[in-house]
Amino acid sequence: MVRPTQLLHTPRSPAALRPAATVLLLRDSPQGIEVLMTRRSMTASFAPGAYVFPGGGIDAADAQAHSQSTRRTTQSDLHLTQAIAAIRESFEELGILLARRADGSHLDTADIATLDRQAPFAAQCATHGLVLDGAEVFVLAHWITDRDLPRRFDVPFLVARMPEGQEPVADESEQFEPVWVRPADALARHAAGGFFIIFPTIRTLERLQAYPTVQALLDACAVNDEPLFTSCPRAGLLGGSESRHMEHEAPFGELALVSPDGQIVHPLDWQTERPVALLKNLQRLTAPNPGFMTGPGTNSYLVGDPSTGHIAIDPGPDEPEHLERLWRAAGGHIHAIVCTHSHPDHSPGAARLQALCTAAGREKPSILGLPSATTARENSRFTPDRALPDGERLVLQNPNGTTHTLLAVHTPGHAANHICLVLEEDGLLFSGDHILNGSTTVIDPPDGNMGAYLDSLDRLSALCDSYNINFILPAHGYVLGDLRRSADNPSAPAQGGAKAAIAHLKAHRLAREAKVGRAMTALPHGTHDDWVKLAYDDVPERLWPVAKRSLLAHVERLQSLGGFNL
Repeated sequence: MVRPTQLLHTPRSPAALRPAATVLLLRDSPQGIEVLMTRRSMTASFAPGAYVFPGGGIDAADAQAHSQSTRRTTQSDLHLTQAIAAIRESFEELGILLARRADGSHLDTADIATLDRQAPFAAQCATHGLVLDGAEVFVLAHWITDRDLPRRFDVPFLVARMPEGQEPVADESEQFEPVWVRPADALARHAAGGFFIIFPTIRTLERLQAYPTVQALLDACAVNDEPLFTSCPRAGLLGGSESRHMEHEAPFGELALVSPDGQIVHPLDWQTERPVALLKNLQRLTAPNPGFMTGPGTNSYLVGDPSTGHIAIDPGPDEPEHLERLWRAAGGHIHAIVCTHSHPDHSPGAARLQALCTAAGREKPSILGLPSATTARENSRFTPDRALPDGERLVLQNPNGTTHTLLAVHTPGHAANHICLVLEEDGLLFSGDHILNGSTTVIDPPDGNMGAYLDSLDRLSALCDSYNINFILPAHGYVLGDLRRSADNPSAPAQGGAKAAIAHLKAHRLAREAKVGRAMTALPHGTHDDWVKLAYDDVPERLWPVAKRSLLAHVERLQSLGGFNL
């Protein structure tokens, strides 16, 4: 876990969470599902003027009305309370009543108009002999308001079918202009600037598009009576504006590392001109080599601070301007240069960076790593000044006793000489090309080996436990960390993190390998070109030449396991 002393920004406590509930009232149309939305008052304290789903805070009376509601056997007390709160809010805000008479019928709009929306809800329903339709309200999602906002809610997004014979009538104080809209149309109108919706609404509408009918959505929610997804988003700065992201999205882990309390201070723009501070003892400078295989470019990292000096990780290609920027970011104070492997976008810049240090009168930093194997391609030959063996520690220390310790871990698979590094004091894993953010690394035999790659993943997973590793810093892409912390206690232990990301990656690799095996079974006399069409049918055809290299690695592993003798 990152030392608080290394955080860039003074921590602050996010606002307390308030329990609430909102409901998506749905109906089928010839063009697909429609959802009822309504515009919030322009003077509302939260999201003024936004189009939302009806809902509001949970009252103590909602939990006391369980006996007045129907209930599924799998519906928890909490979910029933939330359902009752959503039913109440729909009635108060839009005059929609999810309740039935003794004969099972719903009230129509004229009947509802005779009721008092300001009167105590449960008592009024009891007086009229109405049973609340809690069993027909399902949990779709669980949203927790972003940590940066002054008013925060812990709110399920519930779904229910709109009762027949009822029309929405806004209360004209909290809600205005109710409208039925297809999710795709709401998103298009928002993009055009005429239908303001906030981040959780956007993401929820995006998910709704996957369901052809209301019943299909309700059936999906009923499978285990738990949210289909849970999110407490994080925000950074992109082009100078706020940019929010869910847990599965690429920038989330980086935002969790830099701003665990949710302050919107971290730039997410990819650029090569300036180093990006991630912690007080960690900077990233991205090389100007973006491309198909390198994404935004190769990430070079500097570990350390002015008092301890620095270790440079992956100086990248021999790009003079990039290497001078890296040297200047370290104040010229570099003790060692470590190359995670010998590929041409990682190691060639090491010699020039070393020369910059010595030309400035500094002690010559050693170039460390593992020498390339005989299986390496000609453009990936690499001979370090000294081999960095598995298990060696590189220690930076200042006179006050502050240390930054990098542990070398041999992780063959992507390349035979690949190493990862663990910053022990802060639980950070520098993964080189072994683990990337946004794509899977290519395993290219003979220097690449799928069996060794999967074994290395297992080893890294075990190290996550040993060193409490939550974040992975790849050579391409943002910091990776699928963290799900307590929404109102960011200092609590993380659930998921690096170990979850590694498990997800391994599962993906094994699922792909199973597809390769099925392709080989279906076409036992096929070629690699034949198999890649079946095993990578979910990948654009333009990527198949690259995919075929990893396919070969899967084929070799399957054959080594004795499953195929072709």
